[in-house]
Amino acid sequence: MTEQVEKPRPALNKPYSIYTKREKWTIVAIAAVAGLFSPLTSQVYFPALPTLVQAFHTSTERINLTVTMYIVLQGIAPMFWGTLADRWGRRPMFMACLLVLSLSCVGLALVPTNAYWLLMVLRCVQAAGSASTTALGAGVIADITDRAERGHFFGLYSIGPLVGPCLGPVIGGALAQGLGWRSIFWFLCIGSSICLVIMFLILPETLRSLVGDGSIIPPPIYRPLLPIIGRDRIGGSDDDVERPPKAKFRNPFRILFYPDVFILLIFTGFLNALFYAMTASISTLFSVTYPYLSETTIGLCFLAIGGGMLAGSLVNGRVLDLEYRRVQRNLERRAREDPEYDVPLEDVTKDEHFPIEYARFRTMPVYFVICVSVAIGYGWALQSKVNIAVPLILQIIFGYAAICIMNTAQTLLVDLVPGQGSSIGACNNLVRCALAAVAVSVIDVMINAMGVGWTFVVLAGLCIATSPLMFVIMLIGPKFRAKRRLRQAQKQSEKQSEKQSQ
Repeated sequence: MTEQVEKPRPALNKPYSIYTKREKWTIVAIAAVAGLFSPLTSQVYFPALPTLVQAFHTSTERINLTVTMYIVLQGIAPMFWGTLADRWGRRPMFMACLLVLSLSCVGLALVPTNAYWLLMVLRCVQAAGSASTTALGAGVIADITDRAERGHFFGLYSIGPLVGPCLGPVIGGALAQGLGWRSIFWFLCIGSSICLVIMFLILPETLRSLVGDGSIIPPPIYRPLLPIIGRDRIGGSDDDVERPPKAKFRNPFRILFYPDVFILLIFTGFLNALFYAMTASISTLFSVTYPYLSETTIGLCFLAIGGGMLAGSLVNGRVLDLEYRRVQRNLERRAREDPEYDVPLEDVTKDEHFPIEYARFRTMPVYFVICVSVAIGYGWALQSKVNIAVPLILQIIFGYAAICIMNTAQTLLVDLVPGQGSSIGACNNLVRCALAAVAVSVIDVMINAMGVGWTFVVLAGLCIATSPLMFVIMLIGPKFRAKRRLRQAQKQSEKQSEKQSQ
């Protein structure tokens, strides 16, 4: 029994990553700022749509098509960039995406108003650059954090990608009204360029197949100009540091065919569609329900749901880590006290023994009930034209519950497919964008056909219909993880046999 307690100690002397907690926070904060540009670039554009219709002398439908194409590229592009990042590194792909984004913004700021086709092309290019930063950030977190602390860092990271939809309309409305629609793209160009410079100066490469735990010195192209993060701990050799083999190019769409991953993506995708349906309809619903609001005031209403998301991001990350440690302590107690439990104490956190689905999803039913209940109440509150404080408070609660669900799902996805953090983030982005695009395209039609209250009842009902998937994930997840481990072990065994035969 004494040996079992003492065996884990060497692992404490050799952490998962060389970076201190403060350095990890810095890396994740930079990734979060980069991830902010994906939703911000989309949402900041919305207040300028009526102005663009007049400027380009075209129809609303044709200008709205630039929004649709953006969402399409927003879902597809990360599948390309994420796969490259899992093989060639996070740092060069991050900088490439931001460079594409900044250059496309220059083009959009200068596009002539008689060239609608160029507006469409540049919006697609803009989406290809900005949309991929979210998936790349998920890969960075998977590189530098282990499962016990990952939830906390995903909480910070998600502030950028998920608060962007709330800040975008406020910023876009102010810029379009004060400086004209071209100022929106100059703003995005300046912001993305500053982020690119910061990454070039200080962001280290984190891909474990290149740098291991961060101590292996990568080729010059992967090194920051100012190597201040982890500076005193870099310089290990391949013999001293365990480094996964360099990843081969993998088709990221294969991940969608993992049953447990696909079920999780569908479950969260419908909730994300509900979230986007709510945010996309705020301007229209509040202007009709509360006609005394100005455009600027309506833009400020987006801050309610953003505030709830900010609070949820900060709290839920800690809750995820606490739940992980609680399940870990229960398993360790069982290993010490239950003679029928044949898992050694030091092995309880290994992938084949630890119920990661249960540890992550213990709190999910609570968040889910809050989310769908508040969405229904929000719809009927607007239809009844109650005091504006009621829907705003409901937005705060909804934002809190929604971000908790999204963070929990994203953290579990990275746990399920280790070594492919960016690819799994891209798959998550693809499903979410596809369902969100459908929700945004039909929300106005639904409201006009059945009213606000019944619209949100139907949308919440679709989410409720997928709610059993929460428990399906916890039930079948360990089985499919075991099958993937077995296939991977067989492939490694075959490769070793081939090498020995040669």
